[in-house]
Order: sequence, then C-alpha cells, then structure tokens
Amino acid sequence: MGPVRTCLWFNGNGAEAARFYTALIPGSGIEGALDDGAEPMIVQFHLAGVPYTALNGGDRYAPTPAASIMVSTDDQEETDRLWSALIADGGEESMCGWCVDRFGVSWQVIPKALPRIMSGPDREGAGRAMQAMMSMRKIDIAALEAAYSGA
Repeated sequence: MGPVRTCLWFNGNGAEAARFYTALIPGSGIEGALDDGAEPMIVQFHLAGVPYTALNGGDRYAPTPAASIMVSTDDQEETDRLWSALIADGGEESMCGWCVDRFGVSWQVIPKALPRIMSGPDREGAGRAMQAMMSMRKIDIAALEAAYSGA
C-alpha cells in the first residue's frame, strides 16, 4: 500500500464497518488482526486494493455525502448485490446510483456500462440515457441502454 489512504470517521463501530466493507467488495481485506473483545481506535483495511483507515473518533463528526466511495460494477447482478447490501439494516437510497450505508458512509454504485453509454457516439441517445438516469435510484443498465437506443 502506498503512503496515501482515506480515513473514515466512525463512532465506535469502525471495525464492524471494515468487516462489512471487506466482505462486500472482492479483493479486499483487513490489515492486521482484530481483537473481537474490544473496539480498536484504528482499523486499517483495503477495498479492492484501495487503502482506508477506520478511525473510531467518537460522535464529534459524522460522514457527509460530499465524500463517497465509488464502486464500478461489471453487470446488473453485481450492482443489485452491492446496492441491496449497502441499503440493508438502516441504509438509505439516494439518486443516480448514490446510497448511504447503515454507518452513514455514502457510496456510488456505478455499472461500468454507465460511462460507456453516456460517452457513446449518439449524443442525443446519451442525453436520453442521462434523463433516464436522473429518475433512477439504483442504476438500471437495461433501462439506460433502452433510453440510449430510443426504445
């Protein structure tokens, strides 16, 4: 891991969040051992190779949607799986592929098809797809493709 990592502030549940995130994203892991008996002040982990630190700093700060974790998904099945897991147990849907998990952390679940469709050669089709996306919460790849093609 390089010398730069994102630090996420938690109120006493950073290890729980790190365990949840690393189980959710393939190629992820917690760095070092976690003692199941006590909540550590710092948990270092990586999501698909991107380094993070969970800091149990108390209730002074709360996560904000101004910073989010963006995950590119391969297909609708992966998009659906991540979306469902992130909004479960108190998470919340937002618009255009954004959601907030039960820890208050904002996520963008973005299928790889989205930028491909939005940058397609048919600019009018891309505009239709953009309008379709603006009405979505979770991204629906088939609906974007239909809007792009004018169906």
